[in-house]
Amino acid sequence: MTTIRPAHVDDLDQILEIYNEAICNSTATFDIEPKTSAWIESWFDSHGPRHPILVADTGEAVAGWASLTRWSQKSAYDISAETTFYVKEGCRGRGIGRALKGAIIDEGRRLGYHSLIARVTSESAESLHLNRSFGFKHVGVLKEIGRKFDRLLDVHILQLILD
Repeated sequence: MTTIRPAHVDDLDQILEIYNEAICNSTATFDIEPKTSAWIESWFDSHGPRHPILVADTGEAVAGWASLTRWSQKSAYDISAETTFYVKEGCRGRGIGRALKGAIIDEGRRLGYHSLIARVTSESAESLHLNRSFGFKHVGVLKEIGRKFDRLLDVHILQLILD
């Protein structure tokens, strides 16, 4: 059974492994170089009670993670957060992404956010579908905004109003 719970420092190596797999093998992130232990520690420290990180814990390993991240450094945006989730290769298709997405949306509600944002590459049909299934609405496309694997990529912006 998989449990969704707050991330701990002890989870960072597994979170990093999942993220680096996405960096190296997918367009789910526009990072192109694998991240280091120092980077993941800094990333973890930049989150906190207002910007939680959750993990999907199988009892044996972390199968995925999700987070709320500050949308912008400008204070007027503090009513909004960006949602992110990643599932470990080999654990996909088991409902873990759905469980993480639902839990991070619940955290957004609990924390009193007005708006949640998701940025999804046009190549990620599964992520687009999952976000839409939770009520995220398509609000725009950034055309050819990034290059990865020698391809220009579009990014869809989706938004969920929580009020």
